[in-house]
Amino acid sequence: MSRPPELTTAPVIATEFATLQDFARQQQGRRTTADRDSYPNWEIDSQFEEDVFTFVRIQYDSTGRSRRGGQWSNDYPDCDWNFSVRLHELTSMKVDPNGKVIRLTDPILFDHPFIYFSNINRMRLSEPEVASLRKYLLKGGFMMADDFWAPASWQHVYREMKRVFPDLEPRELSRDHEIFNIVYDIQGVPQVPSIFAWNQGSTFEYWHGDPQGDEAPHFWGFFDKNDRLMALLCHNNDIGDGWEREGENKEYFKTYSERVSYPLGINIVTYVMTH
Repeated sequence: MSRPPELTTAPVIATEFATLQDFARQQQGRRTTADRDSYPNWEIDSQFEEDVFTFVRIQYDSTGRSRRGGQWSNDYPDCDWNFSVRLHELTSMKVDPNGKVIRLTDPILFDHPFIYFSNINRMRLSEPEVASLRKYLLKGGFMMADDFWAPASWQHVYREMKRVFPDLEPRELSRDHEIFNIVYDIQGVPQVPSIFAWNQGSTFEYWHGDPQGDEAPHFWGFFDKNDRLMALLCHNNDIGDGWEREGENKEYFKTYSERVSYPLGINIVTYVMTH
C-alpha cells in the first residue's frame, strides 16, 4: 500500500494571509459570521453531482441552556468546510465543498451515508427523529457523534441512543480497530481538546463536568445484527475543534489537527465508504 498523503503544516484555509498571526487576527472577528470566500472552493463535475461525498451536520434540539458553544451548531460552519477541504485534498473522493445542515426528519437524510453530530451532551430527539435515525442507521447509514465530555454527558447520550436502539448495547472500540489505521495509523492518544482548553494548559474540557478520574477518550460503537458499525460516539473528545481551529495556532495544528483530527476523520469516512 502506498503511503497516505501528509498534511501540510501551513493551514490551507490561511493561504491569503502572510503569517499565522495575520490569520488568527482575522479569525477573531468571524465567530458569528464566517466568510465562505476565505475558504477554498471548487466546482463539482456535473457528472458527479449526485455522487459526491457531502459532510452532513444534523440540527437537533437541546435541553437547558449551553454555557459554551451552540449545541448542534458548535464549531459550525468552519469545522465542516475545513474537513471537506482536507477530504478533497488528501483523498480521491469527490467532495461537496459546502456540506449540508439537515434535521433527522428531512427526507434527504437517506441520500447521504454519513451524518455528524456535535456537542450532544444535551441533545433531545423527538419521537419522529428517533424513528428516523433508527431507520437510517439500520438501512446502512452511519452517524459520528463528537464533543461530549465527562460521565454525566455520556449518561445522557447513552439514554438518547437507547431510545433509538432499546435492544442494543454500545461496545467500546479497541485501538486495533480499522477506524484507527485504515488510511492513517493514529499515533499516541487519540484525543483532541478544544483550543480553549489547550490554551489553559488542559487536555480535558473540565467545564462539561467532573471527569471523576476518567479523562481518557472512549470510542463507543453501536453495531447491527451483521456486526456493521452504525454509530460512533467519540466521548471525551472534540475532534471537530481540530478541524475548525486548524489555522489559529501552529502548535495546536501540529499536535491535534494534523496528528489526530484529520487522520481520524479521513479514516472514519474511508471506513464508512468501504464497509
